[in-house]
Amino acid sequence: MSTSTAAGRSPIAEAGPLSLCAREPHVPADRLVAEMVPPPRFDSVRFSTYIPDPNQPSQSEAVGVLEGFATGLGGVPGTGRRGFFGFGRSRSPKPPTGPRGVYLDGGYGVGKTHLLASLWHATPAEPALKAFGTFVELTNLVGALGFQQTVRTLSGHRLLCIDEFELDDPGDTVLVSTLLGKLVDAGVALAATSNTLPGKLGEGRFAAADFLREIQGLSAHFRTLRIDGEDYRHRGLPQAPAPYSDEQVIKAAYATEGASLDDFPHLLDHLARVHPSRYGALTDGLKAVCLTDVRPIPDQSTALRLVVLADRLYDREVPVLASGLPFDQLFSEDMLKGGYRKKYFRAISRLTALARDAKRLVDTQ
Repeated sequence: MSTSTAAGRSPIAEAGPLSLCAREPHVPADRLVAEMVPPPRFDSVRFSTYIPDPNQPSQSEAVGVLEGFATGLGGVPGTGRRGFFGFGRSRSPKPPTGPRGVYLDGGYGVGKTHLLASLWHATPAEPALKAFGTFVELTNLVGALGFQQTVRTLSGHRLLCIDEFELDDPGDTVLVSTLLGKLVDAGVALAATSNTLPGKLGEGRFAAADFLREIQGLSAHFRTLRIDGEDYRHRGLPQAPAPYSDEQVIKAAYATEGASLDDFPHLLDHLARVHPSRYGALTDGLKAVCLTDVRPIPDQSTALRLVVLADRLYDREVPVLASGLPFDQLFSEDMLKGGYRKKYFRAISRLTALARDAKRLVDTQ
């Protein structure tokens, strides 16, 4: 592909696209704490912007319960000025006796993260007294600060929201459960989500049962809200575009300011050299990610790293334009049936949505 002109190379071509493989960010611990807020994709979401499916009454019911939960957090933690699910003042400063946390149980794309972020926004407290992060980000915070410092840092918060609570790593689950126990004792309210497997929605509270079993002694602190529905990312929308040619991807990368361009296998190798806690910083300033030669993931460790990158790209609404295989063929059949299948289905759903967003990069050429 030629990018030269009669007067020489064009400004964009001369600068060339960025490369994720050339980035090795270092993230200080204080940034990890400061970034525990809803990601850019959910900056402006509110309960009023959540559109319940009229065929799924559980969605409207969840909004009502969560609005009451947020209102109940208006008092000072531990004073009992308001119950977590109540609206009236108590006559004496007794600690709340009801659930001190809420767990949103449902499948992919039913809006759980939208509702969790809306709860964060609706809770009447300064942003510095509310924390929002994924399960992986929370474990990364403990790794950066140490367990005791993390407890001290979060104990003064009004609310901790944990998105995508992972149920497939026993060590991390015990770590986070112990942390949450300390925070509950300090008066911090909790909210969490995780995913029900596709095809399991008819089996009742599948994910909720797993979640409550894994957190063991904390289960009494959570009220479970079931949210039924189909994946909104594909609801009424056209299918994600098929992969493009290498030439189309490269041309779009050079024509799009702030785009990165990387060979997919090389990117997978690079991710092994960057700690997942830094994947957010890895995407700083990107307007699009362009990948050539997408092929099946070779092993489980590589697949799990890609899942984290997909989450960070989705959070930041970075479109992904790719050549090679479609994203629903990234993971082997064994992976999709194994213990990490929830993560892989989530990654497929999110990368498909970002691939759809990237279609405009080719259409505008």
